[in-house]
Amino acid sequence: MAQVNGYFQIDIRSDGTWIVIYPPQEDGKAVRFDMIDSYLTKWRIDYDKKALSDALVKASKEVRLTTEKLYPINEFCTVTVAPDRLSAEMILYPPSKDGSMMTREDLVSKLVHVGVKYGLDQELLDKIDAEREYCTPLELAKATLPVEGKSAEIKYYFNTDLSMKPKILEDGSVDFHTLDTICSVKEGDLLAELIPAEQGTPGIDVCGRQIKPSKVNNLILRGTKRSHVSEDGLKLYSDVNGHVSLVDGTVFVSDTYEVEGDVDSSTGDIVCEGNVEVKGNVRTGYKVEAKGNVIVNGVVEGAEIIAGGQIILKRGIQGMTRGKLIAEGNIISKFIENAEVISRYGYVQCEASLHSRISAKTDVIVNGKKGFISGGNTRCGRLIEAKTIGSSMGTVTVLEVGVDPAIVEECHRLEKQIMELQAEKEKIEQTIVMLVKKIKSGEQLPMDKLVLLKQSQERVAEIDTIVEQNDKQLEELQDDMDMKGNSMIKVSQTAYSGCRITIGGAVYQVKTELAHARFVKDHGDVRIDSY
Repeated sequence: MAQVNGYFQIDIRSDGTWIVIYPPQEDGKAVRFDMIDSYLTKWRIDYDKKALSDALVKASKEVRLTTEKLYPINEFCTVTVAPDRLSAEMILYPPSKDGSMMTREDLVSKLVHVGVKYGLDQELLDKIDAEREYCTPLELAKATLPVEGKSAEIKYYFNTDLSMKPKILEDGSVDFHTLDTICSVKEGDLLAELIPAEQGTPGIDVCGRQIKPSKVNNLILRGTKRSHVSEDGLKLYSDVNGHVSLVDGTVFVSDTYEVEGDVDSSTGDIVCEGNVEVKGNVRTGYKVEAKGNVIVNGVVEGAEIIAGGQIILKRGIQGMTRGKLIAEGNIISKFIENAEVISRYGYVQCEASLHSRISAKTDVIVNGKKGFISGGNTRCGRLIEAKTIGSSMGTVTVLEVGVDPAIVEECHRLEKQIMELQAEKEKIEQTIVMLVKKIKSGEQLPMDKLVLLKQSQERVAEIDTIVEQNDKQLEELQDDMDMKGNSMIKVSQTAYSGCRITIGGAVYQVKTELAHARFVKDHGDVRIDSY
């Protein structure tokens, strides 16, 4: 026997009007009180609700609703269209024993009357017409859903993820030979391929309205200097032997300028549009600046390295308090000593840091054989990790996480500019007061003084506007200063006294040696966990 829901039927007898309740069959659902109540309310039949409710609870089959003998009630149905118009549901109610039946045409007419014009289930209509199924929601119409298209996509044939960190060897040293963070290409190499967008097909809802598919995005593959696009516009090839990188969705191919020896008086400063590789050292007082990556095989002394990509120092930097590394991407160095190191959007990784100022957007990782940070100021947005911080001599060592260094730098710039503008305004206002005082005393000012007065007043108004804009920008930056997510400092061996820990504004001063410590922010304070 098939599953059948329970239902009810009005029975008009000589002693009044009764309701007959039929139980469900197999695993069908029993008829609900609210469905019966809605039906009786529609036909304005007064009845004892408690008696009917008790009958349903006790599974009684018959209940007299009223002593009145009502007129026969015909079979009828209700139709509900889903809010998204993707389906329409019908519930059929039986007639009283003397009521008339609805025809198939009556059922269809009811659907059309409420606006259902599309997607009728003809087989289900035939089945209902042949064998009634009462008090059961039946999906009699279904929309044709749209076929979604696909947005255009560009497939790259080189590594676009520059977050890859160096491999740590078994002896604890860093393997600088397999970084895989700079992508070399040869002339004719395929760099990228455009997979065109596929447009979708509209659907139709049960009311006959069109359902539009989601909008797809089209892309264009463009060539840049040292690369070209195929005639069909679908493939991008390299024109040179060099390096390739992805910057803000644009593929750049650059040549590499190689310095066979040292950067010193024999070469002068090096400025390059692409990548630079120095086979020797970079001597004190000289600068290497590249829009791509900079690799130095030797030692960087008190020199300045600026890169639009990454900086990789295979031996390290002895900065002599004047050395500086600034990169838009990652900075990887054997060691960092007496230098300033800034990674604007990446991480900094080395085996040791001594008396240096290090700043990174994401992480500062100091590991390898030594793995210590001693002295200086190290700050980043997310994670500082080292074996040892500070020293047994109590060297003052400052570590800060949870704040975007770039935002801090911009705040300092704005604050400095505001102070300079306010100082300028005070001087100009003194001039204005003096000139206005002369005018009020009746003195006839020469034309150049009048022009000066007007220009000074305009400059004060301009300064006020700039200061107001800077104050607003400063307020917004300060609101966004704390980095999202969990920032922490991890020390796998020893944190010595003299270390100052700051996490998102919470400060902790290390006063006694700690081993295997992890510092995190917890409800405004720095919490120390062992690991």
